[in-house]
Amino acid sequence: MGHKPRKEMIAETRAKLVAAARHAFGTVGYAEASMDDFTASAGLTRGALYHHFGDKKGLLQAVIAEIDAEMLARLKIVSARADTLWQGFVDECTAYIEMALEPEIQRTVLRDGPAVLGDPSQWPSQNECIRSMSENLQKLRDEGTIVAVDPEAAARLVSGASLHAAQWIANSEDPEATSKKAVKAFNVLLEGLLKQGRRIDSPQAPAEIDKSLA
Repeated sequence: MGHKPRKEMIAETRAKLVAAARHAFGTVGYAEASMDDFTASAGLTRGALYHHFGDKKGLLQAVIAEIDAEMLARLKIVSARADTLWQGFVDECTAYIEMALEPEIQRTVLRDGPAVLGDPSQWPSQNECIRSMSENLQKLRDEGTIVAVDPEAAARLVSGASLHAAQWIANSEDPEATSKKAVKAFNVLLEGLLKQGRRIDSPQAPAEIDKSLA
């Protein structure tokens, strides 16, 4: 057997296990998901799971990495639709927080993920998120839209706030109502990054301008 077919078989086995686990984690949750059940549903053995992912926890990491990649792709589409870099930045941050209303993201990424894998701000996917956000903030600073703030520092604070907002929504008794409150407050926070003269374009602008003149 050539090298390529073997690589393809490995990729196929991994994909089957991730798909089966993703379905199980999304429907019954990580704690209740039976490794024997979802490996059998994929036509594989528990041994295959251990070989490819180490354990159930390793499989959860792989599932979250897949969902994260899909979320990132969706967020890039959201930001690309906006007329300005700033609006794209706001829309992307808002869309991320609102994704906490989606059952699979809510359960697997925002509830089970932190419970099993620890603080999400330490996950590898967060590094890419911080890097991308830092670049956008640097561009916004360069074009004179936002105040002279360190892009990485601002990115880490904005990312932390959006992550906490998403987890608050995911663990709330009324996620819809919590999401509305979180998005509204988050947008007011983002407003603070804008240079004073730029705030007039925003819905929160009148209050901001009144305060600055007081």
